[in-house]
Amino acid sequence: MTEKTLCKQKPLIRSRRELARTKLFSIEALDIQFSNGEERIYERLGEFNTGHRGVMVVPLLDDGRFMMIQEYAAGTEDYQLTLPKGLVEPGETLEAGANRELMEEIGFGARAWFDMGELTLSPNYMKRKIHLFVAQNLYENKLEGDEPEPLEVETFTFDELMTLCQRSDLTEARVIAALFLVREKLRMGGFSDDQESKVK
Repeated sequence: MTEKTLCKQKPLIRSRRELARTKLFSIEALDIQFSNGEERIYERLGEFNTGHRGVMVVPLLDDGRFMMIQEYAAGTEDYQLTLPKGLVEPGETLEAGANRELMEEIGFGARAWFDMGELTLSPNYMKRKIHLFVAQNLYENKLEGDEPEPLEVETFTFDELMTLCQRSDLTEARVIAALFLVREKLRMGGFSDDQESKVK
């Protein structure tokens, strides 16, 4: 972010109103006034399950490989190769929620967690962010999840990443971004103990 961007005055949100709500989504309209006086109405997807934060995990095996899952995606009406992810439950920390999702979707827990920050998806239209973690020092522990069918687990190396991205079932931008971020972090020396986030 440039110094000019940091100093730029944010537009004023004059009002916000809910247009529709389902179990998962709300649609909001924002009346916005820009610093030059221009006014616009923007529509966006609001919070899903208000107050719940999203987490996504890159599970690393000791030999440097990583695990992914095949999961049906209603949006594309097809199976997608993706990473374990989901919503953090009330009272859970981000790390604990990520660990639970990992156990439910892949059948492993992790003893070491590394915080990679937040990602957005289509920020012009969606408020939602997802927190990215790397999980290491894995151990087998399967929890019952809410998936309608068993999830297929696949294992890959980061050397396969470009070929992997050519597959028709890997199209989710935030998953692809997460894998490239982790690959670059590993190439730069990996994760140190002072970056570790403890599961609570």
